[in-house]
Amino acid sequence: MIKIQDKNNCCGCTACEQICPRRCISMKEDCEGFLYPSVNIESCVDCHLCEKVCPAINPFTPAQQIPRSYACKAHREDIRLSSSSGGMFTILATKIINMGGVVFGACFQKDWTVAHNYTETLEGLKLFRGSKYVQSFLGNTYQKVRDFLKEDRIVLFSGTPCQVAGLNHFLRKKYDNLYTIDIVCHSIPSPLVWKMYLENKQTGNHIKHITFRDKFAGWRNYGLRISNESQIIEQGTKEENLYMRGFLENLTVRPSCFACPARNYTSGSDIMLADCWGLDKYHPEIDDNRGMSQALILTEKGKKLFDTCQNDIFTLRIPYEEVEDKDLHLPITASTRPHPYRDYFFENIRKRPIEDLIASCLKKGDLRSQIIENLKRTGKVFGFDKIYRIWKNKGK
Repeated sequence: MIKIQDKNNCCGCTACEQICPRRCISMKEDCEGFLYPSVNIESCVDCHLCEKVCPAINPFTPAQQIPRSYACKAHREDIRLSSSSGGMFTILATKIINMGGVVFGACFQKDWTVAHNYTETLEGLKLFRGSKYVQSFLGNTYQKVRDFLKEDRIVLFSGTPCQVAGLNHFLRKKYDNLYTIDIVCHSIPSPLVWKMYLENKQTGNHIKHITFRDKFAGWRNYGLRISNESQIIEQGTKEENLYMRGFLENLTVRPSCFACPARNYTSGSDIMLADCWGLDKYHPEIDDNRGMSQALILTEKGKKLFDTCQNDIFTLRIPYEEVEDKDLHLPITASTRPHPYRDYFFENIRKRPIEDLIASCLKKGDLRSQIIENLKRTGKVFGFDKIYRIWKNKGK
């Protein structure tokens, strides 16, 4: 029976819920807005399937080979400009649809929550395009994937590394007709925080469009844009918008993101997609600040799919040393660190207006960082850091 004693050890992938033959596991929302498995003990028969498919209990081993790395973008400018980076997901997914396949991805619901769904049409891919910075609801997605695979349909599943890991554990076998894509994931924000944030924006407004990675200020300064039929309700870069800052500074994210079970290429995906953030540093000649994807090819199956797209994309093979640049892609191999006021934030989430609370916690965090940095500088001036190192080494 699955038991969550430490929330750091549950990424909410729902593999345990979907594999249970007695349907005695359900996902329940906690006070922070994240879903965790709850077991009906009376119905449980101790088959232990839930434990066997858990990616936190049974993580995959890291990929043994260095991934082939590419900077790439769609030739079609309309696809690239409406995508988070270079439009590679749309290009890869289009190939699957044209082969008669099915594509799974995250999309907005009518109430602007985020859930996984599938499409069998090119038009349907538009809903999956672009980043959604909130944890998506999976429901019975893994079961649907399995059903399509058993019908010999080609399936492409895209999601965060922990979601891809959850699917691969749930299936418990390799399928030649399954392709998986994960994204370089910084962390997963709380659906409750997103809901509370949106409630303030919906007052007197009927939201028609939301973009988390709008390029109104350029690709690198991407930000959140919310609009209705006639005007922009909210617009701000990642440095200006409070929701984006709370997410990027690890204030509003899931506990498991601080001990991620699917980092370092352990999701079992075929292709990993990222923003090619090193473009201005390593290849300024092709940088136009309108978006470039980075594709990491992790399996031969992924390479074959990627190769079928060559007529539709610009590609540049890049050395893996550029990918390993820790300032650019640290989330690939390392878990994020919690914001120092994360616990305080969630303890007060229903006591104060959400944006005021985010702003207050971020301000306190900035002040704390300044104090620590000043203490470090003072220590160097007076040699305290050298004294500390000598004292530390003597204690060994």
